[in-house]
Amino acid sequence: MERNYILFDTPVREDLYPFTHTRPAAACRIGILTIQEKWERWLGAAVSHFTIPYLQAKYPLRLQKDQVNVLVAGNICPDAGLVAAIQALGPDEELYRNDQLLAKAISEPTISLLPSANRKNYTGEVLGIYKPWDIFALNDKAIRADFRLLTEGRVSAPISSTNQLINPADIFLEPGASVECSVLNASSGPVYIGKDALVMEGCLIRGALALGEKAVLKMGAKVYGATTLGPHCVGGGEIKNTVMFGYSNKAHDGYLGDAVLGEWCNLGANTTCSNLKNNVSPVKIYMEGQGEWAVAGTKCGVLMGDYSRCGINTMLNTGTVVGVSCNIFGAHLPPKFLPSFSWGDHQQSYRLTEALRDAGNWKQLKGQPLQREEAEILEAVYEQTKEKRP
Repeated sequence: MERNYILFDTPVREDLYPFTHTRPAAACRIGILTIQEKWERWLGAAVSHFTIPYLQAKYPLRLQKDQVNVLVAGNICPDAGLVAAIQALGPDEELYRNDQLLAKAISEPTISLLPSANRKNYTGEVLGIYKPWDIFALNDKAIRADFRLLTEGRVSAPISSTNQLINPADIFLEPGASVECSVLNASSGPVYIGKDALVMEGCLIRGALALGEKAVLKMGAKVYGATTLGPHCVGGGEIKNTVMFGYSNKAHDGYLGDAVLGEWCNLGANTTCSNLKNNVSPVKIYMEGQGEWAVAGTKCGVLMGDYSRCGINTMLNTGTVVGVSCNIFGAHLPPKFLPSFSWGDHQQSYRLTEALRDAGNWKQLKGQPLQREEAEILEAVYEQTKEKRP
């Protein structure tokens, strides 16, 4: 019997704020692809989502009556062993690893995540995101895995002779990509340049790097691995071990390291984000879903939700968490946690009408309208987070 695959949100989604305020965990990007895109390539089939109600309209659920519906945890990434184990599940069997539900095959077209007696144990390694900093911490592994997945059996588009290449076997350009007068060093990790992406003159790149479709690196950018600039992102200045989901800009001078930016974010010129404390002590991150602080390791920069932006010369402290649709500006260091819809230095709140207007304006800059489903998500986040704002 044919199978229909569904990526479901586990309670981990609340530990992945601010990024899962506006998307299921499976729509997060790590490596070259989103988790959803990884599963679709491995399975050779489209997948759908089972998530919380206000996200379901944009990320619809498809249950099939005449197929075995297979639920897969949306925060885990596929590999050959895991895919084989999930495909081997019989109806009403579950796959666990260390008491964590990885997948469940259901014979009835209704979803139940209650445990059953038909459990199988998976002993292989599982790459997954459980905390927001996992996205950059695991990005090197994810880029390497996606690079193999996307390039196996294929030949790179021609690379201009104006460039200096180191380890060209691990450099891959998709059709339409343009790279001129730059240094591409793949000795420390692969370099992937997506379709119609642009690397301007004088860029210094050390892998692992993933540059998404129609993304841009501006002149003289210095990029260290493991960095991902998703589709339509713009990068400039100095960037290291950073993931930008898509349609976001860090276009000018300034430092961004060990960081994650969602979609439709913008860092003003000379914005600099600290990723290491002066005393090299552990960096604590505010876990919004838990209402408490957690240690993220020695290095952690900014974690910024969708539609947030900051003005020129903004300085962000080590381990700053910025919620959804924040407008940050002012002469002082902002707090280390800025709730969604914060305005300025968090002394005021962004009014919803203006926030929706400005989100639409940012989307229009890259030729897209703000869809009704997206506006409804922002409205839901606004209501859910209002008690955290002034």
